[in-house]
Amino acid sequence: MFEGLWTLENGIALVTLAGLEIVLGIDNIVFVVVVTNKLPAASRDAARRLGIGLAMVTRIALLLAISAIMGLTAPLFTLLGHVVSGRDVVLLTGGLFLLAKATHEIHDKLEGPPPGEGTDRAVRSYAGAVIQILLLDVVFSLDSVITAVGMAQHLTVMIAAIVIAVGVMLWFAGPVSAFVSAHPTVQMLAFSFLLLVGIFLMAEGMHKHIDRGYIYFAMAFSLFVEFMNLKVRKRTA
Repeated sequence: MFEGLWTLENGIALVTLAGLEIVLGIDNIVFVVVVTNKLPAASRDAARRLGIGLAMVTRIALLLAISAIMGLTAPLFTLLGHVVSGRDVVLLTGGLFLLAKATHEIHDKLEGPPPGEGTDRAVRSYAGAVIQILLLDVVFSLDSVITAVGMAQHLTVMIAAIVIAVGVMLWFAGPVSAFVSAHPTVQMLAFSFLLLVGIFLMAEGMHKHIDRGYIYFAMAFSLFVEFMNLKVRKRTA
């Protein structure tokens, strides 16, 4: 496994792939923050660490089963003249889930939870939060795992890149969560990002390719505008 591993080519592949995995993990971080912020403050960090840790194991397992992952691109059936593969089904399902999740979160934020759903609901949702992080990471990981196989020749390099990217996610998720929790308008922006990512996943599942650069530019521009709003609000307070 380690024969010919320590080469300049593999080093470049590791740095490039780790950077790509980190960029592709931005939407994942947003989802993790949104899900765990519904939990009691005392259990958020533990849920984030557990969910992201299990997600790393899932990504590595996907790499080890890459032949099955690549097989997901094979046609399953034809619907209305469009060929549908297993990958398309996974992306469409994940996109629909994100749309439903974001809409539900926005409703709860604006309307409040139904009467009687308070602490008990939050306590019960700990396991649910971890499971959601784990399952959605499978959807987020499909393209990044396939990309990893195309960019690196050694499985060890791919696994190392995933571990580095997950480490960055763990480090950033805490500060991002604290910032989002302190600013309700940023929470609403995060929900909007989930809607955006959900639409992107559905478009990919329907073979309507949208360059991720447009998605990330929209997120970055929205965050820039919100930071300016926060700064102006702080000055006038």
